[in-house]
Amino acid sequence: MLTSTPVPYGDPNNGFEGLMVADEGDTQTRPVVLVFHTIRGRTEFEEAKAQRLAEMGYIGFVVDLYGGGKKVRSPEACRGLMDGLNADRQLLLERIRAALYCARGLPGADTQRMAAIGFCFGGKCVLDLARSGADIAAVASFHGLYDPPGFHANTPIAASVLILHGWDDPLAPPESVLALGEELTRKGARWELVAYGHTGHAFTNPLANDPGKGLLFNPVSNERAWGRMLGFFREAFQEI
Repeated sequence: MLTSTPVPYGDPNNGFEGLMVADEGDTQTRPVVLVFHTIRGRTEFEEAKAQRLAEMGYIGFVVDLYGGGKKVRSPEACRGLMDGLNADRQLLLERIRAALYCARGLPGADTQRMAAIGFCFGGKCVLDLARSGADIAAVASFHGLYDPPGFHANTPIAASVLILHGWDDPLAPPESVLALGEELTRKGARWELVAYGHTGHAFTNPLANDPGKGLLFNPVSNERAWGRMLGFFREAFQEI
């Protein structure tokens, strides 16, 4: 039976609350997949992804980058929190690393087989995790943002990297995609880019419905991207 367990972590004065989703009846060690959230913070969207992963035998761990595990925030508050972390990528990386450290200590975690996925802002986060040289098997960025931080410019990337990209995404134009590919190649990463035609930003989110801003759910691209992620992770875990 799947269970969802809040997991406090980080500084007690500025605590974070992740969510572990796993099969409580499985006593074997299992791969862990961290789920990094969108601008909205930890929501039912990310929790559903963790549940889907747990149904397939993984441990899903939903990350909290904003603190407190809060779900109810105004769009303006979320924008302010994300903008603050975008402006301080070192602080953002510290929070990303804190989540990874916590995930390594989860009950049943196979610390040799760990991966991370992220959506929109979370897609940027998993790329920054890979850029840091973290010892993690693989990361997958769903309609992420590709601008690099101003550090780790020469750090080799150990993780396998999968970019799942909507070709019509106005937040990640072709020149940023090309720059990311050049960066990953320069850093020696094993990487793969899958671009979906006629697909914009937030294509995995059923609530995305703003074509004027290039945000629109695409059920076909969504399922194709999820399937490719699963195959990519299986390949990465088998190589360990």
